[in-house]
Amino acid sequence: MSRFWSPGVAALVPYTPGEQPTDRTFVKLNTNENPYGPSPRAIEAIGAATGDALRLYPDPTAAALRTAIGARFGLGANHVFAGNGSDEVLAHAFHAFFRGKGELLFPDVTYSFYPTYCTLYGIPFRQVPLRADFSLDVDALAGPCAGIVIANPNAPTGIALPVAAIERVLQANPDVVVLVDEAYVDFGADSMVPLVARYDNLLVVQTFSKSRSLAGLRVGFAVGQPALIEGLTRIKDSFNSYPLDRLALAGALAAWEDTAWFDETRHKVMADRDRLTERLQARGFAVLPSAANFVFAAPSGIGAAEMLQALRVRGILVRHFAKGRTRDWLRISIGTAAECDRLLAEVDAITAA
Repeated sequence: MSRFWSPGVAALVPYTPGEQPTDRTFVKLNTNENPYGPSPRAIEAIGAATGDALRLYPDPTAAALRTAIGARFGLGANHVFAGNGSDEVLAHAFHAFFRGKGELLFPDVTYSFYPTYCTLYGIPFRQVPLRADFSLDVDALAGPCAGIVIANPNAPTGIALPVAAIERVLQANPDVVVLVDEAYVDFGADSMVPLVARYDNLLVVQTFSKSRSLAGLRVGFAVGQPALIEGLTRIKDSFNSYPLDRLALAGALAAWEDTAWFDETRHKVMADRDRLTERLQARGFAVLPSAANFVFAAPSGIGAAEMLQALRVRGILVRHFAKGRTRDWLRISIGTAAECDRLLAEVDAITAA
């Protein structure tokens, strides 16, 4: 602690990202990165943008990208907000819509950045317990409250809700923003974006990091009715009016337009996820139904923490959320088919020892 800190800094519990080691080479199945590279068209566009124009500021409105995203959904650019990764978009949304309004509601097992945002912005929150099988009782998400946040598919469980379930939440809470975090939606879940035209309290957040393999570029976006987008823009322009640089704008636009690469790679991930699920279950693991690019699995006959360390020794990284209800479970990102096979071989070696 420093005497120079502002009040409240000492109380923050920062989000802990997945390990990114530099001391040796690992099979990285711990941070939900896409095992397949970005669209070649995105790489080409980024290269083309590395010219003299880098001395100029980028478009502060990200107009071309927002227009392209909106057009895909049959919406205008005024329905789309773009930011520096979905984490920044989420942070702006917490700031814009949930401060000073009472308790924010979200599940007790979900993306662990949500409590961090609440602490940062002084937002009281209540965590709604998931059922014993880690499914969400949407009827428990009801006011009075400041708003509701739902990761769909949920992280780290991978479980997705159908459109009708989210719609029940929207209808039950018409006077607060319902934020649906769709970081993993492209791996088999239904997006709530089609509901935006009918619900002025719905904000849907997505990212280019997962299904478009651009985690290193940091691009995210939100879709909602124009009044919500204006609120986000007011926060952005009071914080950093140029959040997306020229390379990010060029690469994201090209990746968005390359639907063939997007579909090919995400379907590979989905197929490998289903195969890995079956093979882990055959080895006695409990595996939750996943609509994401990872599985949430509990090993049999060995503790999750012990399995984590044994895999690390053998050069494979997975993620363990060691507290509370998730302590017996591992989140395993879907790698290439060869990386998944390597994981299974090491699991066999560990359990046979």
